Amino acid sequence: MRTHHPPSPLTLPRPLPALLLPTLLAGAAAAAVPTGHAIAPPPTAAAPSGHGPVPAIHTAIPGFHPAIPSGHGFAPATTPAPPPPAPGIDIESYRFELTLRDDTDEITGRTTVTLRFTADGVTEVPLDLIGRPPPEPSAARPPPAAADTPARGMEVLAVTTPAGNPLAHRHQDDVLTVTLPSPGTAGTRSTFTVSYHGIPASGLRIGPNKYGERTFFSDNWPNRARNWLPTVDHIGDKATCEFVVTAPAHYQVVSNGRLMEETDLEGGMRLTHWKQSVPISPWLYVVGVARFAVQHLGEFKGVPVQTWVYARDRDAGFYDFAVPTIEVLHFYDAYIGPFAYEKLANITSPATGGGMEAATALMYGENSVTGERSVGWRNVVIHEIAHQWFGNSVTESEWDDVWLSEGFATYFTLLFREHAYGRDDFVTGLRQAAERVWRWYDDNPDYRVVHDSLTDMSRVTSVATYQKGAWVLHMLRGRLGDEAFWRGIRLYYARHFNGTATTDDFMHAMEEASGDDLQAFFDQWLRRGRNPALEGSWRYDAAAGAVQIELRQVQPGAPFEVPLEVGIYAEGDLLPAQVTTIRIDGPAHRFVIPVAAEPAEVRLDPGTWLLFRSDFRRGPPR
Repeated sequence: MRTHHPPSPLTLPRPLPALLLPTLLAGAAAAAVPTGHAIAPPPTAAAPSGHGPVPAIHTAIPGFHPAIPSGHGFAPATTPAPPPPAPGIDIESYRFELTLRDDTDEITGRTTVTLRFTADGVTEVPLDLIGRPPPEPSAARPPPAAADTPARGMEVLAVTTPAGNPLAHRHQDDVLTVTLPSPGTAGTRSTFTVSYHGIPASGLRIGPNKYGERTFFSDNWPNRARNWLPTVDHIGDKATCEFVVTAPAHYQVVSNGRLMEETDLEGGMRLTHWKQSVPISPWLYVVGVARFAVQHLGEFKGVPVQTWVYARDRDAGFYDFAVPTIEVLHFYDAYIGPFAYEKLANITSPATGGGMEAATALMYGENSVTGERSVGWRNVVIHEIAHQWFGNSVTESEWDDVWLSEGFATYFTLLFREHAYGRDDFVTGLRQAAERVWRWYDDNPDYRVVHDSLTDMSRVTSVATYQKGAWVLHMLRGRLGDEAFWRGIRLYYARHFNGTATTDDFMHAMEEASGDDLQAFFDQWLRRGRNPALEGSWRYDAAAGAVQIELRQVQPGAPFEVPLEVGIYAEGDLLPAQVTTIRIDGPAHRFVIPVAAEPAEVRLDPGTWLLFRSDFRRGPPR
């Protein structure tokens, strides 16, 4: 049991300077980091006091799914999780050439795949691509009205070498298997092109926006790129990409990376070429085709920052997205590490319900434009920008570890909110998150944050991966202290920059940064269900000059092992006069805390550092 008195306000450091990646890689563990339990404000701002974090990211916006606070769409609940990528190959790049038209929903595509062999003897390359269902026998065909609806899915027309020679292939069970002209040799490369066409069953939404205007927008989460793009459609398989889109000239086209070319063609068509030079996962590949209004906001360290909204939303959209994008980029760059990409564009889309963090081209629901700079949508923008660091640059290697994306983006949204808007906003978000966690676990008591070989893709994200994941980071920060926490975050980011990571990779980085053994902490909070629930009471013993506390853990299952702060309050005080840390590690405990005078109130967790539910009140004197 540890007793301390609240310190006077800390003199907080200025934000960390952004480090170049080689410096991060060489010495992240020893890098300078902020101290204290509050995010450093700009040097001219007043320093906030106390502790904080974590929001229910999208709760302020009507219409968000109560359990899944993002724009992520889902494959049907029966869709199994895809198998890992085939051994022996590493896809390095895709070049997607697409033709879109107004007189049909059918797309025409040519995808050029470049891969590197990581083992000898590879003879076949499997790609995910949803095929057209085979034609039904005549006796089973639907009536004429239904038959007029074209079948959805892709039909492969040819697979060829760069010289134009055909390659053998088969397209069965939604997998396109390409037979190579000769077995691969480790370290060498191979390139081939897939020609195909069809109407996407999912992944690429073709239809009207809220104004009734025809649009084309992608939404590949979690594994729906395969509906319109032949890829290794796995969250951990990263590659560079190019989109060369030919569409009617009255549209503008936005995609990942930098704009390389726009050329008007004959027949009222326009070719638009975007190139993403940094490897990303297929679910982050994005295309948006609409009548846009485009604003160039400026640059962040040479990176262009843009707004793309429907032309009819020009004034309101430019106003809404003007802030806080560039300030958020500066904050994360300073505290985590360098921004990885060639641009950052905020884009409205009819295919997105809330926010979608597609790398360099962030998508937001088309109702995000209000002209009022809604606080709820502002927080979504912050959340999606945070994903450019966690989820996009550092990507979970399997869907089991999706909290490394969503929990991180949720927590780092609150860290920025504390920095920019103050501690009260920070703590409000933290408490809202805790309320959502408890409501979720009332219905899903055994849900694990880290999945165990997930098979049902409809359960890949939840309040647990968002809000509880954020709380885990907050409690880890409380356990380690700011210096070790930020050192570990920077080490983790540097070590897995533009790569993939697991929960164990993150744990090892934090252990290295802190010298602490974190296995039990990670297992308790991430690999089991439920959360601590406490019942108890306190009494003042005048003869002993002490407060007596009795606490019981009442949640089903094994007890949690947690530190818990107890605040002793005098009459009329907003802050505790005394804070004592006790340790809860069994079903029942009794503690005696010496005090200088009879308290007016005793509160559990006055600093907001523990995720728990409690029924704690003053008991009758003895």
